[in-house]
Amino acid sequence: MTSNAPFSEQFRLKGLEWSDLDAAARMLEEGKTTFLAQRMAALGDIPVSRAEKEVKASPEWADYIKKMVNAKTLANRAKIELEFTRMRYWEHSGTEANKRAEMKL
Repeated sequence: MTSNAPFSEQFRLKGLEWSDLDAAARMLEEGKTTFLAQRMAALGDIPVSRAEKEVKASPEWADYIKKMVNAKTLANRAKIELEFTRMRYWEHSGTEANKRAEMKL
């Protein structure tokens, strides 16, 4: 899991990955209302409450919600990897500082 690349490059790549996954998750979250409205409009001239009930009971709605949750989960995992890389850097930095201090003794 470790890389020979500098920590800055590892962090940059993990940051870009997280950013892309987070953008995809936010796009689904923001599109939820539009998706619902489009599906309700496709049902024609029926009461809003009934249209909403039918759409939210549909397999398409369930799939959309699952995609949205899965996208957010992937983004969260990428954020954890990003923070893990940051933690590894600080651990490495601390170890190097300890080595330098020991050599002075």
